[in-house]
Amino acid sequence: MTSFRRESGLLVKMEVESCRSPSVLLVEPFYGGSHKQLIDLLKDNIDDCCVFSLPAKKWHWRARTSALYFSQNIPKCSTYRVLFSSSVLNLCELVALRPDLAHLKKVLYFHENQLFYPVRKNQERDFQYGYNQVLSCLVSDVVVFNSRFNMDSFLSSISTHMKKIPDHRPKGLEQLIRPKCVVLNFPLLLPDVSSLLPKHKQRCRCGHTSAQTGGQTIGHTSAHTDEQTGGQTTGQMPLSLKSHSSDSPQHFTSGPGPGLEPGADPDLGSEEQRPLYIVWPHRWEHDKDPELFFSVLFRLKESGLRFNVSVLGETFTDVPEIFTEAQRVLSDQILVWGFQPRKEDYLKVLCDADVVVSTAKHEFFGVAMLEAVYCGCFPLCPNSLVYPEIFPAHYLYSTPAQLYKRLQEFCRRPDVVRRHVVQVDPASFSWTQLKDQFQSLLMDSEH
Repeated sequence: MTSFRRESGLLVKMEVESCRSPSVLLVEPFYGGSHKQLIDLLKDNIDDCCVFSLPAKKWHWRARTSALYFSQNIPKCSTYRVLFSSSVLNLCELVALRPDLAHLKKVLYFHENQLFYPVRKNQERDFQYGYNQVLSCLVSDVVVFNSRFNMDSFLSSISTHMKKIPDHRPKGLEQLIRPKCVVLNFPLLLPDVSSLLPKHKQRCRCGHTSAQTGGQTIGHTSAHTDEQTGGQTTGQMPLSLKSHSSDSPQHFTSGPGPGLEPGADPDLGSEEQRPLYIVWPHRWEHDKDPELFFSVLFRLKESGLRFNVSVLGETFTDVPEIFTEAQRVLSDQILVWGFQPRKEDYLKVLCDADVVVSTAKHEFFGVAMLEAVYCGCFPLCPNSLVYPEIFPAHYLYSTPAQLYKRLQEFCRRPDVVRRHVVQVDPASFSWTQLKDQFQSLLMDSEH
């Protein structure tokens, strides 16, 4: 059963599954993007779940106040056994306000952490958000991170963060939290994209199999190692196409550039003649460093190199000014500009593109990069953050000059990129591979 309640101008969604005796309580204060995708996967695949969520708006207020709201709106139920929430929720406040929930097995999932989240100036970092996440870990039974980088950066930052307290600082918090921590990668939805692929990608995919194993086993504190071996699989998953998250209030129209007419097949024409097609599928925010990405493209254009580009991703209230400049400067190279509400349209762009670029200053997992690799794109990622955990060294760059040099080479020989088979296996991060571990996580047997 799904009910809706109008409060303070927001339509609040409170879902209660048809099961009469729910055992798993899913709580999500920020029901959007990857947070929504994970909750939906668990709801659809875990028996006896009920969901309580709030819309993905005003993140800071969700982090501050959602615990009080949920304490008043989650009904008491004697059959609850497990409580699962993202780290946006102040779990410590919720179980203090609702003692009946304190005895449950409490699982806290970190999509990102506020101790290591980049801010433009250190004084902009709000102490309370990271502090709340530490408190939530202390009252949790299991603390789950989507990558080893996320876990290690959080745990190693606790002591430094607590030094901001002027006196009477708590001690030994990392030692208390670490034994509870596990790494369980974010589960990707990987639908069959074979009908969307241009012919040259179909040829690369044909007959190719994976030599890589599945995802991280729950109970270990390590994720994928850096020693990635074996070839790329494209794992045709029998999963339906789901709508791409449309939480963003701003949508942009797409349009063809000079290298691709409307409805044209990117495979037409020789691989040497068609310009390199670059895609940047990230949120339009400063932590994804669009300034670096566009500065490199501006140099490529000034050098007279041929390329096309699509810029995807969600937009929010404050869009960095560089996007307006880039749309003007690169108008002749742009194929698709802006967020694609339909998942099929989003995947089509990824399937058509040759190279996917990340310039992120913040990334704890990187769903968009793995989705692009699944669609046959050659990845170029910073040699930092989570990326070395997932991508072999030849897909990483350390400086803007290295990124420019790689793209310069690709612009001159795009056919080389199009024949390359990426040595990363997105299927090992799929829900198909990870669902058993999530099901074990939400069992009450360990509590």
